[in-house]
Amino acid sequence: MKLKISSKKYITRNSPPLFIAELGSNHNGDLNIAKRLIKKAKEAGADYVKFQSWTSKSIFSEVKYKENFFLNDDYRSRKDINLRKIVEKYAISENQLLKIKVYSDSLKIPLISTPFSKKEVDFLIDKIKVPFLKVASMDLNNYQFLYYMAKKNKPIVLSTGMGSLQEIDKAIETIESTGNKNIIILHCLSIYPAPYNKINLSRIDTLKKLYPYPIGYSDHSIGSFVSVGAVTKGATLIEKHFTLDHEMDGWDHKISSNPKELQELIHNCKNIHLTLGESRIIRSEPSKRIKEFRRSIVAARKIRIGEIFTTDMLDFKRPGRGLAPEMIDFIIGKECKRNINYDELISIKDF
Repeated sequence: MKLKISSKKYITRNSPPLFIAELGSNHNGDLNIAKRLIKKAKEAGADYVKFQSWTSKSIFSEVKYKENFFLNDDYRSRKDINLRKIVEKYAISENQLLKIKVYSDSLKIPLISTPFSKKEVDFLIDKIKVPFLKVASMDLNNYQFLYYMAKKNKPIVLSTGMGSLQEIDKAIETIESTGNKNIIILHCLSIYPAPYNKINLSRIDTLKKLYPYPIGYSDHSIGSFVSVGAVTKGATLIEKHFTLDHEMDGWDHKISSNPKELQELIHNCKNIHLTLGESRIIRSEPSKRIKEFRRSIVAARKIRIGEIFTTDMLDFKRPGRGLAPEMIDFIIGKECKRNINYDELISIKDF
């Protein structure tokens, strides 16, 4: 299956990996930081930059604000800010996203965003004109919302973090029920940072067996090697959080890749994909090189015409331009037809 996920980019189950730089809220509500992130992501080799489209009303209920509980340790001991304020500070407005869209277009890097409500879906489709919609892991079982997004007839990138197999099945069935079969499934572990012993990259194998769609990986681990491992498993879309600086104030900076790390990740993933090649066992080396490195049957001593070839008369040395070692059984017991000097290559005319 070949999916067109932007004007010039296609993805299949075996294509070279594409890369989403997940900016999320790492812009910290600052338009200039957002632009710098886009520029650096483009320079690092990302194919897409992704934001998250939510407001204080679409992401949390009032119950959550009253509890004022932060999942991120950066804020738990602080008295100068509460959950509502930080959400409002880090939300990106429609007007800001429109300006960011103009900037990303000027750099020729497509902008996408994860919607958290139907209103945000409509805005992303109608105004931002995103090439595809990304479904956050938290909405894997939000089937009405999935149906609404799928009806927009845009490719759906479905993150499966926090999901059971039954929920993944139902999510895919819900999307397919609209007639939309442009789906990319992302393996994901929604723990930040993701501990290595719980990432379970082998689940990519299972997803490939169960579904006919391209499989990707949303990487919340520290470093780049897990994404590289995902590519060896067949991941063709890699999503990685991206920041300018790990030490910036905010939600996801510490688990994100900085510009140098993202460049390294993309470089390594592309190169490891090149090494995968094909599953058929065939020779890749040129025949000339094979002949130079392999051995031929040679005379281990001077052999006179009329002698009968025995094992101790023969040896095996480079280059492999003469008779191959496996021909030895055809020579033993035969009569020598000419005088052969030490180290000469034996030919088929010699017996």
